[in-house]
Amino acid sequence: MRRFKFIDPGFEAAFTAFVEERRETPEEVDAVVREVIASVRAEGLEALLRLARQFDKVELDADSIRVSAEEIEAGAEACHVEVREAIAFAAARIRAYHERQRPADQRFTDAAGVELGWRWTPLEAVGIYVPGGRAAYPSTVLMNAVPAAVAGVSRIAMVTPPGRLQPAVLAAAKEAGVSEIWRVGGAQAVAALAYGAGPIRPVDKIVGPGNAFVTAAKRRVYGAVGIDALAGPSEIVVVADGANRPEWIAADLLSQAEHDPAAQSILITDDEAFAGQVEAEVQAQLSSLSTGEAAAASWRDHGAVVIAPLDEVPRLVDLIAPEHVEFAVAEPEQLADRVRHAGAIFLGRLAPEAIGDYVAGSNHVLPTSRAARFSSGLSLYDFIKRTSLVKCDEAAFAALAPATVALAEAEGLPAHARSAAIRMGQ
Repeated sequence: MRRFKFIDPGFEAAFTAFVEERRETPEEVDAVVREVIASVRAEGLEALLRLARQFDKVELDADSIRVSAEEIEAGAEACHVEVREAIAFAAARIRAYHERQRPADQRFTDAAGVELGWRWTPLEAVGIYVPGGRAAYPSTVLMNAVPAAVAGVSRIAMVTPPGRLQPAVLAAAKEAGVSEIWRVGGAQAVAALAYGAGPIRPVDKIVGPGNAFVTAAKRRVYGAVGIDALAGPSEIVVVADGANRPEWIAADLLSQAEHDPAAQSILITDDEAFAGQVEAEVQAQLSSLSTGEAAAASWRDHGAVVIAPLDEVPRLVDLIAPEHVEFAVAEPEQLADRVRHAGAIFLGRLAPEAIGDYVAGSNHVLPTSRAARFSSGLSLYDFIKRTSLVKCDEAAFAALAPATVALAEAEGLPAHARSAAIRMGQ
Protein backbone atom coordinates (compact mmCIF):
# COMPACT_ATOMS: atom_id res chain seq x y z
CA MET A 1 0.00 0.00 0.00
CA ARG A 2 1.34 3.39 -0.96
CA ARG A 3 0.88 6.69 0.83
CA PHE A 4 0.82 10.11 -0.80
CA LYS A 5 0.82 13.49 0.91
CA PHE A 6 -0.41 16.50 -0.98
CA ILE A 7 2.12 18.75 0.78
CA ASP A 8 5.11 16.64 -0.29
CA PRO A 9 7.31 17.89 -3.16
CA GLY A 10 6.69 15.79 -6.24
CA PHE A 11 3.17 14.76 -5.16
CA GLU A 12 1.58 15.55 -8.53
CA ALA A 13 4.08 13.56 -10.58
CA ALA A 14 4.09 10.59 -8.20
CA PHE A 15 0.33 10.43 -7.87
CA THR A 16 -0.22 10.79 -11.61
CA ALA A 17 2.22 7.95 -12.29
CA PHE A 18 0.38 5.79 -9.75
CA VAL A 19 -3.00 6.50 -11.34
CA GLU A 20 -1.72 5.61 -14.80
CA GLU A 21 -0.28 2.24 -13.79
CA ARG A 22 -1.89 -0.72 -15.53
CA ARG A 23 -3.40 -3.33 -13.24
CA GLU A 24 -4.51 -6.01 -15.67
CA THR A 25 -2.74 -9.33 -15.31
CA PRO A 26 -0.08 -9.45 -18.06
CA GLU A 27 -1.31 -12.38 -20.13
CA GLU A 28 -0.62 -13.17 -23.76
CA VAL A 29 -4.17 -14.15 -24.54
CA ASP A 30 -4.97 -12.65 -27.92
CA ALA A 31 -3.42 -15.46 -29.98
CA VAL A 32 -5.39 -18.05 -28.03
CA VAL A 33 -8.59 -16.05 -28.38
CA ARG A 34 -8.10 -15.59 -32.10
CA GLU A 35 -7.74 -19.35 -32.54
CA VAL A 36 -10.75 -20.13 -30.36
CA ILE A 37 -12.99 -17.71 -32.27
CA ALA A 38 -11.85 -19.13 -35.62
CA SER A 39 -12.59 -22.67 -34.41
CA VAL A 40 -16.10 -21.78 -33.25
CA ARG A 41 -16.87 -19.98 -36.51
CA ALA A 42 -15.64 -22.93 -38.57
CA GLU A 43 -16.91 -25.86 -36.51
CA GLY A 44 -19.80 -24.51 -34.44
CA LEU A 45 -21.11 -26.88 -31.78
CA GLU A 46 -18.31 -29.40 -32.32
CA ALA A 47 -15.76 -26.75 -31.34
CA LEU A 48 -17.73 -25.79 -28.23
CA LEU A 49 -17.86 -29.40 -27.04
CA ARG A 50 -14.16 -29.93 -27.71
CA LEU A 51 -13.18 -26.70 -25.93
CA ALA A 52 -15.35 -27.64 -22.94
CA ARG A 53 -13.29 -30.83 -22.64
CA GLN A 54 -10.02 -28.96 -23.14
CA PHE A 55 -10.54 -25.94 -20.87
CA ASP A 56 -13.32 -26.93 -18.46
CA LYS A 57 -12.70 -30.69 -18.20
CA VAL A 58 -16.37 -31.54 -18.75
CA GLU A 59 -18.19 -33.70 -21.27
CA LEU A 60 -21.18 -32.06 -22.92
CA ASP A 61 -23.38 -32.89 -25.88
CA ALA A 62 -25.96 -31.11 -28.00
CA ASP A 63 -28.60 -31.60 -25.30
CA SER A 64 -26.69 -31.05 -22.06
CA ILE A 65 -25.01 -27.83 -23.24
CA ARG A 66 -28.35 -26.10 -22.67
CA VAL A 67 -29.74 -25.73 -19.18
CA SER A 68 -33.27 -27.10 -19.35
CA ALA A 69 -36.35 -25.29 -18.12
CA GLU A 70 -36.76 -28.02 -15.51
CA GLU A 71 -33.21 -27.45 -14.23
CA ILE A 72 -33.81 -23.71 -13.98
CA GLU A 73 -37.05 -24.25 -12.08
CA ALA A 74 -35.52 -26.82 -9.73
CA GLY A 75 -32.45 -24.68 -9.12
CA ALA A 76 -34.52 -21.61 -8.36
CA GLU A 77 -36.64 -23.62 -5.92
CA ALA A 78 -33.47 -24.90 -4.21
CA CYS A 79 -32.32 -21.34 -3.54
CA HIS A 80 -32.60 -20.42 0.14
CA VAL A 81 -35.81 -18.49 0.71
CA GLU A 82 -34.01 -15.49 2.23
CA VAL A 83 -31.73 -15.23 -0.80
CA ARG A 84 -34.68 -15.68 -3.17
CA GLU A 85 -36.53 -12.87 -1.44
CA ALA A 86 -33.44 -10.65 -1.64
CA ILE A 87 -33.16 -11.38 -5.36
CA ALA A 88 -36.81 -10.40 -5.91
CA PHE A 89 -36.31 -7.25 -3.81
CA ALA A 90 -33.20 -6.25 -5.78
CA ALA A 91 -34.81 -7.04 -9.14
CA ALA A 92 -37.81 -4.85 -8.35
CA ARG A 93 -35.59 -1.92 -7.45
CA ILE A 94 -33.37 -2.38 -10.52
CA ARG A 95 -36.47 -2.62 -12.70
CA ALA A 96 -37.97 0.58 -11.26
CA TYR A 97 -34.70 2.51 -11.64
CA HIS A 98 -34.25 1.55 -15.28
CA GLU A 99 -37.90 2.16 -16.15
CA ARG A 100 -37.28 5.83 -15.31
CA GLN A 101 -34.57 5.98 -17.98
CA ARG A 102 -37.00 5.24 -20.80
CA PRO A 103 -36.79 8.03 -23.42
CA ALA A 104 -39.69 9.33 -25.46
CA ASP A 105 -40.17 9.18 -29.21
CA GLN A 106 -40.38 12.60 -30.86
CA ARG A 107 -41.97 14.10 -33.99
CA PHE A 108 -41.98 17.80 -34.86
CA THR A 109 -42.20 20.12 -37.85
CA ASP A 110 -39.54 22.80 -38.15
CA ALA A 111 -39.70 26.29 -39.66
CA ALA A 112 -38.97 24.96 -43.15
CA GLY A 113 -41.93 22.60 -42.97
CA VAL A 114 -39.74 19.49 -42.65
CA GLU A 115 -41.15 16.83 -40.40
CA LEU A 116 -38.38 15.37 -38.26
CA GLY A 117 -38.07 13.07 -35.29
CA TRP A 118 -36.78 9.87 -33.87
CA ARG A 119 -38.09 6.66 -32.41
CA TRP A 120 -36.60 4.16 -29.96
CA THR A 121 -36.77 0.40 -30.46
CA PRO A 122 -35.32 -2.45 -28.38
CA LEU A 123 -32.59 -4.77 -29.57
CA GLU A 124 -33.91 -8.11 -30.73
CA ALA A 125 -31.44 -10.44 -29.01
CA VAL A 126 -28.83 -9.91 -26.28
CA GLY A 127 -26.22 -12.26 -24.86
CA ILE A 128 -25.20 -12.03 -21.20
CA TYR A 129 -21.90 -13.42 -19.94
CA VAL A 130 -22.03 -14.48 -16.29
CA PRO A 131 -18.66 -15.50 -14.79
CA GLY A 132 -18.24 -18.72 -12.86
CA GLY A 133 -15.40 -20.23 -10.92
CA ARG A 134 -14.50 -17.97 -7.98
CA ALA A 135 -18.07 -17.36 -6.83
CA ALA A 136 -21.73 -17.27 -7.82
CA TYR A 137 -22.93 -13.93 -9.14
CA PRO A 138 -26.73 -13.58 -9.10
CA SER A 139 -26.26 -9.80 -8.97
CA THR A 140 -24.48 -9.92 -12.34
CA VAL A 141 -27.49 -11.69 -13.83
CA LEU A 142 -29.87 -9.07 -12.44
CA MET A 143 -27.82 -6.03 -13.44
CA ASN A 144 -27.47 -7.23 -17.03
CA ALA A 145 -30.77 -8.99 -17.71
CA VAL A 146 -33.29 -6.78 -15.91
CA PRO A 147 -32.51 -3.62 -17.94
CA ALA A 148 -32.64 -5.70 -21.13
CA ALA A 149 -36.06 -7.02 -20.16
CA VAL A 150 -37.25 -3.52 -19.25
CA ALA A 151 -36.10 -2.32 -22.68
CA GLY A 152 -38.23 -4.99 -24.34
CA VAL A 153 -35.45 -7.23 -25.68
CA SER A 154 -37.19 -10.30 -27.13
CA ARG A 155 -34.45 -12.85 -26.45
CA ILE A 156 -31.97 -12.81 -23.55
CA ALA A 157 -29.39 -15.60 -23.85
CA MET A 158 -27.13 -16.25 -20.88
CA VAL A 159 -23.81 -18.08 -21.06
CA THR A 160 -21.79 -19.24 -18.07
CA PRO A 161 -18.87 -21.67 -17.68
CA PRO A 162 -19.76 -25.37 -17.29
CA GLY A 163 -20.02 -26.72 -13.78
CA ARG A 164 -22.63 -26.67 -11.06
CA LEU A 165 -24.94 -23.73 -11.54
CA GLN A 166 -25.61 -22.15 -8.17
CA PRO A 167 -29.29 -22.00 -7.16
CA ALA A 168 -29.01 -18.24 -6.59
CA VAL A 169 -27.84 -17.72 -10.18
CA LEU A 170 -30.75 -19.77 -11.52
CA ALA A 171 -33.20 -17.94 -9.28
CA ALA A 172 -31.87 -14.60 -10.54
CA ALA A 173 -32.11 -15.75 -14.17
CA LYS A 174 -35.72 -16.77 -13.67
CA GLU A 175 -36.57 -13.51 -11.87
CA ALA A 176 -34.88 -11.38 -14.54
CA GLY A 177 -36.57 -12.98 -17.54
CA VAL A 178 -33.60 -14.78 -19.11
CA SER A 179 -34.82 -16.72 -22.16
CA GLU A 180 -32.14 -19.41 -22.34
CA ILE A 181 -29.00 -20.52 -20.48
CA TRP A 182 -26.01 -22.27 -22.05
CA ARG A 183 -23.15 -24.11 -20.36
CA VAL A 184 -20.31 -22.47 -22.22
CA GLY A 185 -17.71 -19.99 -20.99
CA GLY A 186 -14.56 -18.18 -22.02
CA ALA A 187 -13.79 -16.82 -25.47
CA GLN A 188 -15.77 -19.65 -27.06
CA ALA A 189 -18.95 -18.41 -25.38
CA VAL A 190 -18.42 -14.93 -26.79
CA ALA A 191 -17.78 -16.39 -30.25
CA ALA A 192 -20.93 -18.52 -30.05
CA LEU A 193 -23.04 -15.51 -29.11
CA ALA A 194 -21.50 -13.39 -31.86
CA TYR A 195 -21.61 -15.86 -34.75
CA GLY A 196 -23.87 -18.68 -33.62
CA ALA A 197 -22.83 -22.26 -32.91
CA GLY A 198 -25.14 -25.25 -33.28
CA PRO A 199 -28.25 -24.57 -31.20
CA ILE A 200 -26.93 -21.22 -29.96
CA ARG A 201 -28.25 -18.53 -32.29
CA PRO A 202 -26.30 -15.27 -32.72
CA VAL A 203 -27.28 -12.16 -30.78
CA ASP A 204 -27.08 -8.45 -31.53
CA LYS A 205 -25.10 -7.39 -28.46
CA ILE A 206 -22.99 -9.05 -25.76
CA VAL A 207 -22.84 -7.67 -22.22
CA GLY A 208 -21.39 -8.82 -18.93
CA PRO A 209 -17.95 -9.09 -17.30
CA GLY A 210 -15.36 -11.82 -17.69
CA ASN A 211 -11.68 -12.65 -17.45
CA ALA A 212 -8.92 -11.54 -19.82
CA PHE A 213 -9.94 -14.12 -22.44
CA VAL A 214 -13.55 -12.97 -22.40
CA THR A 215 -12.52 -9.33 -22.66
CA ALA A 216 -10.14 -10.06 -25.55
CA ALA A 217 -12.88 -12.00 -27.33
CA LYS A 218 -15.37 -9.15 -26.91
CA ARG A 219 -12.81 -6.79 -28.41
CA ARG A 220 -12.39 -9.11 -31.42
CA VAL A 221 -16.10 -9.67 -32.17
CA TYR A 222 -17.05 -6.01 -31.82
CA GLY A 223 -18.46 -4.89 -35.13
CA ALA A 224 -20.11 -8.22 -35.83
CA VAL A 225 -22.07 -7.52 -32.63
CA GLY A 226 -22.24 -4.69 -30.15
CA ILE A 227 -20.60 -4.94 -26.74
CA ASP A 228 -21.12 -3.06 -23.51
CA ALA A 229 -17.50 -2.32 -22.55
CA LEU A 230 -14.06 -3.84 -22.02
CA ALA A 231 -14.07 -4.39 -18.28
CA GLY A 232 -10.93 -4.14 -16.17
CA PRO A 233 -10.29 -4.82 -12.48
CA SER A 234 -12.71 -3.28 -9.99
CA GLU A 235 -11.84 -0.07 -8.14
CA ILE A 236 -13.08 2.25 -5.43
CA VAL A 237 -12.10 5.65 -4.04
CA VAL A 238 -13.36 6.42 -0.53
CA VAL A 239 -13.26 10.08 0.47
CA ALA A 240 -13.59 10.27 4.25
CA ASP A 241 -13.01 12.80 6.98
CA GLY A 242 -12.02 12.08 10.56
CA ALA A 243 -15.61 12.00 11.79
CA ASN A 244 -16.08 8.50 10.33
CA ARG A 245 -15.69 5.20 12.13
CA PRO A 246 -12.42 3.67 10.85
CA GLU A 247 -13.87 0.16 10.72
CA TRP A 248 -16.63 1.31 8.33
CA ILE A 249 -14.17 2.87 5.91
CA ALA A 250 -11.82 -0.12 6.11
CA ALA A 251 -14.71 -2.42 5.23
CA ASP A 252 -15.60 -0.24 2.24
CA LEU A 253 -12.03 -0.38 0.94
CA LEU A 254 -11.92 -4.16 1.31
CA SER A 255 -15.29 -4.56 -0.40
CA GLN A 256 -13.51 -3.93 -3.70
CA ALA A 257 -10.10 -5.37 -2.82
CA GLU A 258 -11.66 -8.79 -2.25
CA HIS A 259 -12.81 -9.01 -5.89
CA ASP A 260 -9.39 -9.68 -7.34
CA PRO A 261 -5.67 -9.21 -6.60
CA ALA A 262 -5.68 -6.62 -9.41
CA ALA A 263 -8.54 -4.58 -7.87
CA GLN A 264 -7.77 -1.16 -6.43
CA SER A 265 -8.90 0.65 -3.27
CA ILE A 266 -7.87 4.24 -2.52
CA LEU A 267 -8.58 6.27 0.60
CA ILE A 268 -8.46 10.07 0.36
CA THR A 269 -8.67 11.94 3.66
CA ASP A 270 -7.59 15.25 5.16
CA ASP A 271 -6.88 13.61 8.53
CA GLU A 272 -3.55 11.77 8.76
CA ALA A 273 -4.27 10.28 12.18
CA PHE A 274 -7.58 8.90 10.87
CA ALA A 275 -5.75 7.43 7.86
CA GLY A 276 -3.51 5.48 10.25
CA GLN A 277 -6.56 4.16 12.09
CA VAL A 278 -8.12 2.97 8.83
CA GLU A 279 -4.89 1.26 7.77
CA ALA A 280 -4.75 -0.60 11.08
CA GLU A 281 -8.39 -1.60 10.75
CA VAL A 282 -7.81 -2.91 7.20
CA GLN A 283 -5.10 -5.22 8.53
CA ALA A 284 -7.35 -6.38 11.37
CA GLN A 285 -10.26 -7.16 9.05
CA LEU A 286 -8.12 -8.98 6.50
CA SER A 287 -7.44 -11.73 9.00
CA SER A 288 -11.13 -12.63 9.22
CA LEU A 289 -12.06 -12.48 5.52
CA SER A 290 -12.49 -15.72 3.60
CA THR A 291 -11.38 -13.63 0.60
CA GLY A 292 -8.44 -12.25 2.58
CA GLU A 293 -5.72 -13.59 0.31
CA ALA A 294 -6.99 -11.74 -2.77
CA ALA A 295 -7.90 -8.64 -0.74
CA ALA A 296 -4.47 -8.50 0.91
CA ALA A 297 -2.71 -8.75 -2.45
CA SER A 298 -4.91 -6.01 -3.90
CA TRP A 299 -4.32 -3.67 -0.94
CA ARG A 300 -0.59 -4.37 -0.89
CA ASP A 301 0.06 -4.01 -4.62
CA HIS A 302 -2.52 -1.45 -5.75
CA GLY A 303 -3.99 0.24 -2.67
CA ALA A 304 -3.19 3.79 -1.63
CA VAL A 305 -3.83 6.37 1.07
CA VAL A 306 -3.82 10.01 0.02
CA ILE A 307 -3.58 12.80 2.59
CA ALA A 308 -4.97 15.93 0.96
CA PRO A 309 -7.24 18.90 1.70
CA LEU A 310 -10.87 18.08 0.94
CA ASP A 311 -11.06 21.03 -1.43
CA GLU A 312 -8.53 19.23 -3.67
CA VAL A 313 -10.54 16.01 -3.72
CA PRO A 314 -12.72 16.61 -6.82
CA ARG A 315 -9.63 17.24 -8.96
CA LEU A 316 -7.91 14.11 -7.64
CA VAL A 317 -11.02 12.00 -8.18
CA ASP A 318 -11.29 13.25 -11.76
CA LEU A 319 -7.68 12.27 -12.33
CA ILE A 320 -8.43 8.74 -11.12
CA ALA A 321 -11.82 8.57 -12.93
CA PRO A 322 -12.83 5.65 -10.71
CA GLU A 323 -15.49 3.03 -11.14
CA HIS A 324 -16.91 3.90 -7.68
CA VAL A 325 -16.36 6.86 -5.38
CA GLU A 326 -17.81 7.30 -1.90
CA PHE A 327 -18.08 10.69 -0.21
CA ALA A 328 -18.26 9.85 3.49
CA VAL A 329 -18.22 13.47 4.63
CA ALA A 330 -20.64 15.87 6.29
CA GLU A 331 -21.68 17.68 3.07
CA PRO A 332 -21.06 15.14 0.29
CA GLU A 333 -22.84 17.05 -2.49
CA GLN A 334 -20.48 20.01 -2.14
CA LEU A 335 -17.61 17.80 -3.29
CA ALA A 336 -19.52 15.39 -5.52
CA ASP A 337 -21.06 18.18 -7.59
CA ARG A 338 -17.56 19.17 -8.69
CA VAL A 339 -16.66 15.65 -9.92
CA ARG A 340 -16.88 15.05 -13.65
CA HIS A 341 -15.40 11.54 -14.04
CA ALA A 342 -16.83 8.64 -12.02
CA GLY A 343 -18.88 5.55 -12.81
CA ALA A 344 -21.04 5.86 -9.69
CA ILE A 345 -21.04 8.30 -6.76
CA PHE A 346 -22.19 7.32 -3.27
CA LEU A 347 -23.22 10.21 -1.05
CA GLY A 348 -22.90 10.21 2.72
CA ARG A 349 -21.69 7.92 5.46
CA LEU A 350 -24.63 5.52 5.12
CA ALA A 351 -24.33 4.87 1.38
CA PRO A 352 -21.56 2.27 1.06
CA GLU A 353 -20.74 1.04 -2.41
CA ALA A 354 -21.97 -2.47 -1.53
CA ILE A 355 -25.53 -1.10 -1.44
CA GLY A 356 -25.09 -0.12 -5.09
CA ASP A 357 -23.70 -3.53 -5.97
CA TYR A 358 -26.93 -5.21 -4.97
CA VAL A 359 -30.11 -3.37 -4.07
CA ALA A 360 -29.96 0.41 -4.56
CA GLY A 361 -31.39 -0.06 -8.06
CA SER A 362 -28.67 1.72 -10.03
CA ASN A 363 -26.53 -0.50 -12.24
CA HIS A 364 -23.27 -1.94 -10.92
CA VAL A 365 -21.82 -2.61 -14.39
CA LEU A 366 -19.59 0.46 -14.55
CA PRO A 367 -16.57 1.80 -16.47
CA THR A 368 -13.17 0.81 -15.07
CA SER A 369 -9.53 1.63 -15.81
CA ARG A 370 -10.27 5.37 -16.14
CA ALA A 371 -12.94 4.75 -18.78
CA ALA A 372 -15.33 6.91 -16.75
CA ARG A 373 -13.67 9.81 -18.57
CA PHE A 374 -15.60 8.87 -21.72
CA SER A 375 -18.23 6.24 -20.93
CA SER A 376 -21.12 5.43 -18.62
CA GLY A 377 -22.38 2.43 -16.74
CA LEU A 378 -24.79 -0.10 -18.19
CA SER A 379 -28.31 1.24 -18.56
CA LEU A 380 -31.54 0.94 -20.49
CA TYR A 381 -29.82 2.82 -23.32
CA ASP A 382 -27.53 -0.16 -23.95
CA PHE A 383 -30.53 -2.21 -25.02
CA ILE A 384 -32.38 0.26 -27.23
CA LYS A 385 -31.45 2.15 -30.37
CA ARG A 386 -32.64 5.38 -31.95
CA THR A 387 -33.84 5.68 -35.54
CA SER A 388 -34.11 9.10 -37.20
CA LEU A 389 -37.25 10.10 -39.10
CA VAL A 390 -37.42 12.63 -41.99
CA LYS A 391 -40.52 13.62 -44.02
CA CYS A 392 -40.79 16.40 -46.62
CA ASP A 393 -43.77 17.77 -48.47
CA GLU A 394 -43.33 19.77 -51.69
CA ALA A 395 -42.64 23.07 -49.91
CA ALA A 396 -40.21 21.51 -47.44
CA PHE A 397 -38.32 19.76 -50.23
CA ALA A 398 -38.07 23.03 -52.17
CA ALA A 399 -36.57 24.69 -49.10
CA LEU A 400 -33.86 22.02 -48.64
CA ALA A 401 -33.02 20.88 -52.17
CA PRO A 402 -30.83 23.77 -53.43
CA ALA A 403 -28.43 23.53 -50.48
CA THR A 404 -28.39 19.75 -50.89
CA VAL A 405 -27.30 20.09 -54.52
CA ALA A 406 -24.65 22.69 -53.66
CA LEU A 407 -23.08 20.59 -50.90
CA ALA A 408 -23.16 17.39 -52.94
CA GLU A 409 -21.42 19.08 -55.86
CA ALA A 410 -18.85 20.57 -53.47
CA GLU A 411 -18.07 17.07 -52.23
CA GLY A 412 -17.75 15.65 -55.74
CA LEU A 413 -20.78 13.36 -55.44
CA PRO A 414 -22.83 13.98 -58.60
CA ALA A 415 -25.37 11.21 -57.97
CA HIS A 416 -26.21 12.77 -54.64
CA ALA A 417 -26.72 16.12 -56.36
CA ARG A 418 -28.82 14.56 -59.13
CA SER A 419 -31.05 12.78 -56.56
CA ALA A 420 -32.24 16.22 -55.39
CA ALA A 421 -31.88 18.15 -58.65
CA ILE A 422 -33.97 15.68 -60.66
CA ARG A 423 -36.87 16.34 -58.32
CA MET A 424 -36.38 20.06 -58.92
CA GLY A 425 -36.84 19.51 -62.65
CA GLN A 426 -33.15 20.17 -63.39
